[in-house]
Amino acid sequence: MFDVQKIRADFPILSRQVNGKPLVYLDNGASAQKPQVVIDAMTTGYAHEYANVHRGLHYLSNLATDKYEAVRGKVARFLNAPSEDEIVFTTGTTEGINLISYAWAAPRFQAGDEVVLSIMEHHANIVPWHFLRERLGVVLKWVDCDANGDLDAQAVIDAIGPRTKLVAITQMSNVTGTVVDVAAICHAARARGVATLVDGSQAAVHMPVDVTAMGCDFYAITGHKLYGPSGSGAIFIHRDRMAEMRPFLGGGDMIRDVTRDLVTYNDPPMKFEAGTPGIVQQIGMGVALDYMMGIGMANIAVHETALRDYTRDRLAGLNWLNVQGNSATKAAIFSFTLQGAAHAHDISTILDKRGIAVRAGTHCAMPLMEHMGVGATCRASFAMYNTVDESDKLIDALEFCHELFG
Repeated sequence: MFDVQKIRADFPILSRQVNGKPLVYLDNGASAQKPQVVIDAMTTGYAHEYANVHRGLHYLSNLATDKYEAVRGKVARFLNAPSEDEIVFTTGTTEGINLISYAWAAPRFQAGDEVVLSIMEHHANIVPWHFLRERLGVVLKWVDCDANGDLDAQAVIDAIGPRTKLVAITQMSNVTGTVVDVAAICHAARARGVATLVDGSQAAVHMPVDVTAMGCDFYAITGHKLYGPSGSGAIFIHRDRMAEMRPFLGGGDMIRDVTRDLVTYNDPPMKFEAGTPGIVQQIGMGVALDYMMGIGMANIAVHETALRDYTRDRLAGLNWLNVQGNSATKAAIFSFTLQGAAHAHDISTILDKRGIAVRAGTHCAMPLMEHMGVGATCRASFAMYNTVDESDKLIDALEFCHELFG
């Protein structure tokens, strides 16, 4: 049974006050808080178990290596990947997408080849493809969402042409919370011989993910949104695509032999993991994944869906509030502006005085902001530890803002 109060007790920061008010943390789309088990695991890792991983023959190195490498299997189970050998560790989704851009796309794309993107993409899934546009002459093809924030999967599929080499798509918008039917897109793209990359930063924390059923070639996640530490993450890479990749970073661990005249690379996934990694960070992410899987991703989704429905109904009663994107399939992520002169930064500051943490700005999604016709929004993004009472506090604070700005 999902017990939100029990879950809240696992997160020490949720018991603190901000500006004399109980903290209401609604900035989870940017980064989630950490349960005590993750904090304890990282403290233990640094205080009692730290050593560099791989090739060490002493006790601490073997212990750190075992814990570090065990996370690969946890990520594979979390994503239902066929093999842990298809999991490459990264510092987060940004590095994962850049890895694909440099190691897979750059060596095989030519001027005029196309990457299909949605207007809802985070900059992390835009800028690496702009690099290829600038340096190789690759063409970016954009697919817009509708007024509700929905992205028609068929419109993405129809954008695939004879020069399309990749469809790079988010599974969930970090601005509107819209869920995209990535499975339909991935299967259609595969039938056309086109690779697919799915940005799972937002989706993976809110819903069950099955990359095998999805049929994607690449799926990137970031640990700090998954209740784990910053500097941790992973990307699923289908073994057929992995065989097509050249190394991006060179250094230790990714090699088998180095001589004056040549280098022999390690087997994947080590081939794409150069240098001393974020050992404790990845171990912490593994504990966070254990924590989430212990609760059950389906249970988390049910709780957050109820929060979404409740909050959406309450926001709908504020006729002076503009909510950007109201898809029927959205997650509990709400971006909004107040009618009139109130800037998103002003609203965020006023909410903060009441202990409510939201984000204000463009949310690293400037093309979507332009498409929606807004310069900036406030975003309240919910997590599994948020409650209906916190939603009510958000509404009360917004009503205060409305009264303040007239």
